[in-house]
Amino acid sequence: MLLLGIDLGSSSVKASVLDGESGRCLVSSFYPADEMKIMALKPGWAEQDPELWWTCLKEAIAGCAEKLGPAMKGVGAIGISYQMHGLVVVGKDNKVLRPSIIWCDSRAVAYGQKALAALGNEFCLDHLLNSPGNFTASKLAWMKENEPALFSKIDRVMLPGDYLSLRLTGEISTSYTGLSEGIFWDFEREKVSDELMNYYGFRKEILPEPSSSFSVRGKLLKQVASDFGLTEGIPVSYMAGDQPNNALSLNVLSPGEVAATAGTSGVIYGVTDLKKADPMSRVNTFLHVNHTKTNPRLGVLLCINGTGILNSWLRRISGGSLTYNEMNSLAADVPVGSDGISILPFGNGAERMLGNKDSGAGIYGLNFNRHSSGHLFRAAQEGIAFSFRYGLDIMNETGITPKVIRAGEANMFLSSIFRETLSNVTKTVINLYNTDGSTGAARGAGIGCGYYKSEKEAFTGLESTGSAEPSPGAEEQYNEAYLRWKELLHGNK
Repeated sequence: MLLLGIDLGSSSVKASVLDGESGRCLVSSFYPADEMKIMALKPGWAEQDPELWWTCLKEAIAGCAEKLGPAMKGVGAIGISYQMHGLVVVGKDNKVLRPSIIWCDSRAVAYGQKALAALGNEFCLDHLLNSPGNFTASKLAWMKENEPALFSKIDRVMLPGDYLSLRLTGEISTSYTGLSEGIFWDFEREKVSDELMNYYGFRKEILPEPSSSFSVRGKLLKQVASDFGLTEGIPVSYMAGDQPNNALSLNVLSPGEVAATAGTSGVIYGVTDLKKADPMSRVNTFLHVNHTKTNPRLGVLLCINGTGILNSWLRRISGGSLTYNEMNSLAADVPVGSDGISILPFGNGAERMLGNKDSGAGIYGLNFNRHSSGHLFRAAQEGIAFSFRYGLDIMNETGITPKVIRAGEANMFLSSIFRETLSNVTKTVINLYNTDGSTGAARGAGIGCGYYKSEKEAFTGLESTGSAEPSPGAEEQYNEAYLRWKELLHGNK
């Protein structure tokens, strides 16, 4: 059987077709070639049109079909990974009522703070394992107060992946892990939180019925199958947010295992069986894809909004003619510490690990007579790695203390400078694998439809492609640069 994985990011939509038996990725395609548009009508806002997602999905799947030919009809199940924490609202006709308020939008911070004060810190940490923060529930509260006419027309609230599933199958559904990422879930009672829903004034029917991430959400509609070159009636059998899915793609399913990504945003995601919250909600706990009541699996997530987006911004403002490999080569000529330049990468909205503050990015120590573009390129990668270290120190307080971090060979992890900096400054081994979000979603689809009889069977074909280890001789240099960066961060906060 062939398995189709879809990864809805904030920059593009990627599709991959996996051979279920060998675990080998046959074809991949993404769209658009440049980044999808993010609309920012006001400072701190970030919206995308769900119709744009659908258009990009069609193009990505068409790209796979063009490469694979008639064999595309052999796809037997579909899995979806998606950008987390977004808000999609539809009316009774299942039509979208407004653009999606996506993950990096900061407008709902104050609503989450008010909810935390009203519900009480003890209740939120014991039951929600998080502050309501700037998550989906608080975004919906913003809409309720500021767009009451539209709010009154809402029939269902969905996450971005729920919406793609709706378009593929005609069925509205969500997952337990999805409800937890929206901060609708009561971990203590294993159900939607009555207290949160009552505080915000949401009717329970506004949320779709949840099921396991590994379950059939619906079957492919006839017209959609025809448009995509697929077979009518094949199941959409897996769905998860991008970070739980990234962990799945790396076979990070057991307590103590840790995954990382560094695309537009950066994430460290560790699996635990303990319901333990960060008292300041700087890192967040959600249900993992394989969580059950009898076998609890939770994911502790550190999210840094401003990571790879800093690298892409530097590429654009330097003229856009350099490739990332060329930028890495220029950076490699610069010593550790970037000759005194430090960059704080926090320029993509409010940062949870900084207490939901939008402090902005900053470049410090720049000397016009001494520094070149290579210094900036290296300082950016170091600044991103240092932000991971800062967040990992917070995660240590919740019991996540990794010695090994697994990552897909993609985005910032393609850079040896980034890998070496992260490994040295966190004192962990970085292991890379031949996987990404779309192939992870394909494996999830195989589990969800019952093609794979065990989790172990699903990871045939997952192979290590490289690693980075701390270098004892360089640790002092990296640590010195990190401490200088940390002092600037504390001053900037």
